[in-house]
Order: sequence, then structure tokens, then C-alpha cells
Amino acid sequence: MGRLILKAATIVTMDDDLGDFACADLLIEDDRIAAVGPDIGAVDAEVIDMPGRVLIPGLVNAHMHTWQTGLRGIAANWTLLEYFRWMHAGLATQFTPDDIGIATLVGAYNQMNCGATTLADWCHNNPTPAHTDAAVAALRESGIRSVFLHGSPKPDPKAGQLHFSEVPHPRREVERLAKGMLGGPDNLVTLGLALLGPHYSTLEVSRHDLKLAREFGLIGSMHQGGGAEKAPGGWEALDAEGLLGPSINVVHGNDLTDQRLDRLVDRGVTFSIAPEGEMSQGHGFPIVGRLRQRGVAPSLGVDLESLVSGDMFSVARCALASQRSLDNAESRRERGTIPETSTIPVREALSWITVQGAKMLGLSDRIGSLTPGKQADVVAIDARQLNMQPVHDPVSSVVMQAGLANVEAVMVAGQWRKREGRLLVDGLPAKLEALARSGRRIAEAVGISTTLTAMRNKDGDIGSGRAAAVR
Repeated sequence: MGRLILKAATIVTMDDDLGDFACADLLIEDDRIAAVGPDIGAVDAEVIDMPGRVLIPGLVNAHMHTWQTGLRGIAANWTLLEYFRWMHAGLATQFTPDDIGIATLVGAYNQMNCGATTLADWCHNNPTPAHTDAAVAALRESGIRSVFLHGSPKPDPKAGQLHFSEVPHPRREVERLAKGMLGGPDNLVTLGLALLGPHYSTLEVSRHDLKLAREFGLIGSMHQGGGAEKAPGGWEALDAEGLLGPSINVVHGNDLTDQRLDRLVDRGVTFSIAPEGEMSQGHGFPIVGRLRQRGVAPSLGVDLESLVSGDMFSVARCALASQRSLDNAESRRERGTIPETSTIPVREALSWITVQGAKMLGLSDRIGSLTPGKQADVVAIDARQLNMQPVHDPVSSVVMQAGLANVEAVMVAGQWRKREGRLLVDGLPAKLEALARSGRRIAEAVGISTTLTAMRNKDGDIGSGRAAAVR
């Protein structure tokens, strides 16, 4: 790529040492940030003037089941129990490798379109290696930075089969991926493990899986919550065996007792929260405040596009508002009045979808802030738009006002993926048509009737779509 200067922009670096700049330049050399500051000066580089834009680090979506992109809106009215029944025991069983591929591809495109440059793709609908390979190939094709968290399906067992909670994570697949298509630390797409954990598997399986993750030096991410746990006392047993640490990631965790939460925090375990889905489907209140009381911060994720929007700005606002609301209610109970000021500043919420997401994925040395030496994952927010003017505080404006319409440009590792408000993807209408066909076929196969209406513009491109699902 050579050298590029993004000039005269407002820059929110999310680097505590650098701070923010009201008007400054960002110099990029190949895939790296080379310098940031006011008037970098004469440099042999392409110059792009960016007044009125706010440059921020690429957002990190720390938890999403991207394979569900073709089922957008299907789960909008489902509780968690309905989700388990209809998604895992039903819809998931109908996916071909092509279905996984197109859903993952379009889902990854949408993340970049919305300003997320890094995606933790929690893929737990991969019954064959072909499904896995289709997902990985789609992530690579999209150009997004991603950690492919290899999981395992959760169908109802057939006669003579073990329940999924009794099936260890497949070593052969981990070896195949680690030595093959996901080998090497410098790839944009890297490997992690989406494990069952003690809530969804037996202690023996949990022990096996965590040892497997440690052996290969991989992140082991696992859901916590929803129904009765499969291994009561499992967290305590795993801790006693020394299997907990910073490479372990807990998703949700709404039902963790204070004692368990203390133990996990003490061991350096990271936490990924999906606030909108958790409150909507019945997980419970997000544990943002409980983590903050213990001196740690969460990363955030969309979780399910079958349920909610893929926009990480909305995720951050939801997490911030829900915890402020809980804090305000607690203050009313204890003091009879609301706090004198907001309990969580908006900059902290921005860190949840940048700095903390990078930390959770073990990528803090590469992404999460606009620090010289890190890779150039950059998002340009157009603050000249009607919904953001006037800008008094760029961080507040980005967190509380920005949305998809303001994401003007997105760069991943020094490569433009979106420019001037347009995603740089060839043949997108055909890909959206393929996604719609896939979603419709899968839903109808399990008896869910759908209405999918493609709204076409005069050129025949898909402008929008609507879906409704009924039992």
C-alpha cells in the first residue's frame, strides 16, 4: 500500500498516553500506523483530507454466531428456551456448508460496513469439516480480521448417540486447522476454540477441552448461563486443577454467583457480554457493573443477528444504558435519589468495543487503539452528518450519536474495505440473493413460515428486506 496520510481529522486514539486530538494527522505505512499528531509535515505519501471526520480504532465484535446471518429476525420474539429448541435442535441441523459460507461472508461484510474491523466468530454449527472450511474461507474472502472460534453443534441426540455435553472437542479438527488453513500468527484469520464449558458439558469433557486449548495455545471461549448446569461445581474443580487463566473467556455469565465471579476474575478470565440479547431472551441483567466492582471491564458482542442488529455502536449504548439504569435504581433504593453524576463515562463504553475486545482476543499488541506500531485498523466517522452536528465532545458524539450512516470509511490492516460510505465488495446483490434463498430454505425445512420481501431499486439491486417468523 505504501504511505498514506489521513489529514486534519479529529482523532480518538484510545491510547491513554497519546490522548485525543481535535485536529491531527494519521500516517499509515503499509499495514501499520507510523505516526499520529498535529501536522505530521511533509511526507512522501498519498494525502486524504478528512476535516469533519472522527477517526477511531476499528471496533471489535467479541462474540457473534455469524452463521445465523441468513436467519435475521427469525428469533426476534423468542425466549432463550425457544431459541434452544428452534435454533439448535431445528434450524441448525438444516445447514449445508454453502449455507454456512454465505451467512458467514455476508455477516462479516456487515460488520465492516458497521465499523467493526475484528470479529470473534463463534462457530458452533459445523457438523463436518466441510462446514468449518466454508466458514473459514468466507472470513478470508471478506477481508475482516477475525478469530475463528471452532465450536461443535448442539442437536438433539438420535438413538444410540451421546448427548453433545458428553462429546469432547475434536482434537483431530483442531490439529488440522492449526497446522493448515489457520496456522501462523500473522494471518488475518486466526484460530480459537468455542468450548462447551462446565455449564454445557460434563466435567470430564470440560477438563479435556480446556487442556486441549492450553496445549495449542488457543483462547477457550464458553457460554455460561441458560438452564441447569451440566457440571455442578465444575468451575471450582477446573480451578483446583489450574486450568483457568487469561486465555479463558466467559460469555454472558449473568447467573454467576459472587463467589464464582470473584474466583474467575482472580484468575484473569475475560468476559464477553451481549447486553441486548441477554435482556431480551431471559439470561438476566448484563454483569457490567459486577465486573466493574471487581476492577475489570468486559468486551462486548452482538451475539445473534437472528435476534438483534449487528451494529456495535448499538451494543455499546445498550450496555452503557442498562448499567447506568441499574446504578441509578440502586442509588434510589439506598439514598433516595439518583447519583450526582453518571456512574460510567462514555469513553469507558468505547473502550469495551475497542481496547477490551482486543484484550479478550489476545490482540492488544496489534489492534484496539491508534497507537504507532499497531496495525492500521481505522474507522472514519463522518461527523458532518445531520445526526451528529454539532460535535462538542467527539467521544460522546461517537458513542451516543453515531451509527451505520456515519461510518464513511473502514480500513483493516492498511487496506480499505469501505470508502465514501460504500462497502468495497463486488457482486454484493447476488450474494444477498443467495443469503435470502438460504435463509428461506432453512426456515421452511423446520416448519417456520417466512415472508421475505426483497425491495428492489430501479437498477435491480436489493435495497432492504423484511422477515417475519411464526410457529
